[in-house]
Amino acid sequence: MSGLAAFFKPLLDWAYTRPHLFPRTIDLVIWPVALVIGAILKLVFTVSATGAELAVLCVVAIALQAGFGWAIGLYRHRWRVSSFDEVMALSAVWSVVTVALVFGNYAARQTGTTELPTTAVSIGALTALVLFGAVRAVWRRYWEKNRRPSPENSQRTVVFGAGEGGAQMVKAMMLDPDSIYYPVALLDDDPLKQNRELDGVQVKGTREDLLTVARDMEAETLLVAVPTADASLIKDLAARAREADIEIRVLPTATDLVGKMTLADVRPPTVDDLLGRDPVEIDLESVVDYIRGKRVLITGAGGSIGSELSRQVKGFGPSELYLLDRDESALHGVQLSMEGRALLDTDMLVVANIRDRERMFELFERYKPEVVFHTAALKHLTLLENHPEEGMKTNTIGTKNLLDAAEAHGVERFVNISTDKAADPTSVLGATKLAAERLTAQMAQQTGKPYVSVRFGNVLGSRGSVLPTFLGQIEQGKNLTVTDPGVTRYFMTIPEAVRLVVQAGAIGGPGEVLILDMGEPVKIVDLAQQLIDMLSPNTKIEFTGLRPGEKMHEILISKTESGDAKIHPRISHTMGDPSSASGAMEACGPAAEAKVAQMLDELIRQP
Repeated sequence: MSGLAAFFKPLLDWAYTRPHLFPRTIDLVIWPVALVIGAILKLVFTVSATGAELAVLCVVAIALQAGFGWAIGLYRHRWRVSSFDEVMALSAVWSVVTVALVFGNYAARQTGTTELPTTAVSIGALTALVLFGAVRAVWRRYWEKNRRPSPENSQRTVVFGAGEGGAQMVKAMMLDPDSIYYPVALLDDDPLKQNRELDGVQVKGTREDLLTVARDMEAETLLVAVPTADASLIKDLAARAREADIEIRVLPTATDLVGKMTLADVRPPTVDDLLGRDPVEIDLESVVDYIRGKRVLITGAGGSIGSELSRQVKGFGPSELYLLDRDESALHGVQLSMEGRALLDTDMLVVANIRDRERMFELFERYKPEVVFHTAALKHLTLLENHPEEGMKTNTIGTKNLLDAAEAHGVERFVNISTDKAADPTSVLGATKLAAERLTAQMAQQTGKPYVSVRFGNVLGSRGSVLPTFLGQIEQGKNLTVTDPGVTRYFMTIPEAVRLVVQAGAIGGPGEVLILDMGEPVKIVDLAQQLIDMLSPNTKIEFTGLRPGEKMHEILISKTESGDAKIHPRISHTMGDPSSASGAMEACGPAAEAKVAQMLDELIRQP
């Protein structure tokens, strides 16, 4: 520490602990100092000649600075010291005081009241401006230095991304004494940013230099501060971080971020990041148009898709929102996530089973929904192979119950959630969902209303899906089980799927099946290996063989269908088949087809 810095440090320490005195007192002292300097520079200052006039001018300056500064909030802690807003307010106060002093002194000279040259006052005012800036620069530097985390108690971090995201993250680290991250270097692939420095942290190369930079700077963590980073970038940086033997952290996508990025947003990469695609854009006006002010019913509202759909639909302003599920605990969970409370004391929550035809008609009569999203289903493929009648009762007959109730009570729009397994089905699940699609198309043909089906593949993180299964196996220290090394599946995140579902409800025509763009299929073994690399490098993969009804590769469109993205680039339209719903069970054998035909016949004969 230099002698000068050592001399001023006790004073700065004292001022730092008394923010109520700073900068008010310093500002008021600056004006007399600056005006005296202005007078000295003009070589006119003598006690006998101008001392009295200068003293009066100093008092006036102090009074104006204090009064106007208080009036606009400069000295009422409206802004953080040396922030942009505070500096702008200070500039306004300085301008008012300067104009008042210069023109006041000029007028006084014209009347012979003072001999102090107006140029001396102008020089003093400029000196005051310089001192205001210098004092605040010193204060800000000292303030930032005192807030920096300790490098010894934080993870030495290389930040990838020297753009806005990197700048925000570096500043957040440097101004948080409790930060667990301490930035030691920046990396960026943009050649124009190679000479950049953010808060004293330098750009030291591109991603190609990560291994060298991490070793030279003794880094422990790589933070990817690029909210728009795609899956390929995250994968590449994750591989380089493993090679450098450092941890990797990322920020949420730009779509998921709310407001400015903070250190609280930093997290390990997820499978969503590694499989991520371009953000889904929807036409909000068309969605709001058919939901706002309408009575909306969501079946299966406690499920993975249903609960996210409930949260998103609520944001579009329906007049009433009814959440139906047979699982009361699931309804408890969705109310808690939506309202932060779960007293289960509202008409919004409806406990019912879509198999109960009489109950469905009773509910539609009571609540008179205008829009229905039907997500309730039994979905576990292997289990339904062992209990096919249960799949028929819920997925097919339950859908029929809802459609009949919807038609009887004038529902304007019905959106049936289907699955890729309905395309050329080889399982009970696929067959029962194809039957539901056909029933929906039949009702659309009968009513002429936009009753549509939406077909998509697996959603990451849904209950019972592959991702939570793998995570559970890792937590228990077991091998990850994959059916076959070559098996592939389509994947989509839950929020992404739901955004497209509500968009499909807006653009679907009567009887259409809307097929969501799922991107490229993913090998399940690759997904398993990515999880192992991230969470448990010693875990093995065990192959168990395809189970009855499972396909090696799923398809989204059957051989007899043709899809065309007519309105939204990620939603294809094909016309639903309004033929016999029982015929959809053909893949499950004559017995299943006959059983569904019998069930449907019994419903048709009911009064």
